[in-house]
Order: sequence, then structure tokens, then C-alpha cells
Amino acid sequence: MKTITIVEQDRVGLLMDISYILGKERINIESISANAIGGKAIITLTVRDGNEAKKILVKNGFHIIEEDMLMVSLRDRPGELATLAKLMKDNGINLVNLYMVSKDAKNTIVAIKPDKPKKARELLKSNKYNIEE
Repeated sequence: MKTITIVEQDRVGLLMDISYILGKERINIESISANAIGGKAIITLTVRDGNEAKKILVKNGFHIIEEDMLMVSLRDRPGELATLAKLMKDNGINLVNLYMVSKDAKNTIVAIKPDKPKKARELLKSNKYNIEE
């Protein structure tokens, strides 16, 4: 999955424009976060087809930043995020970005951007975490 961050002047209808354009092109938004800070809108989307979404958004005049994220499945119970964070810390990996993508009665999917992605991927696999990129 890809994370795309859109940075634009905050305005009424910006989120509607972005979601309409992507929906019209059959790009599904897997997760979204939107914030307005100092007159700027910062909208972060997770999509499966990041290259296509990027192309469509740029074509429509949006300024974007694209990032690769690791999607990690955690059991939905207290302390699981702490266990993941400790594993990263103990192995010298900084989590630059982390957010929850989805949750059901059994699992929570978190998106992480580690500062050492290859090392993090190998560490997660060796510790039997289910990951999707």
C-alpha cells in the first residue's frame, strides 16, 4: 500500500474534490486523515494503487508526497502496540509515522513508516507479524 499526503491551501470542498476525483477513477481510499494547520490542509490517504492515485492527483493540480508504508496486523487487545513499539526500539528502529488503518473484533491494522524499512520488514517477519506492503 502507498501513503499519499496532499498539502494544499485549506478551503471548503477540498476533501470533496479529492475523494470525488479518486472515486471517479475507481481508486478506493483505504484510510484517511485530514488536518488544517496554519491555513494549510494536510490530507493523508492510504491506497492500494499509489502510482495511479499519484498520477491522477498530480494531473488535477494537487501537490503530493508519496510514501511506502508497512501494514502490520496486530491482535486487538491491550498492550499489542506497546509490544510492537518495544520490538522496534530494542532493534534501533524509529517509527517515523504510525496510524491505525482499520480495526475489527480480532485485529487492528496499523500503517508504519520505519526509518529502516528493510530491517523492520525482516524483523517483523521473523517475529511472525503479518505484514502487507
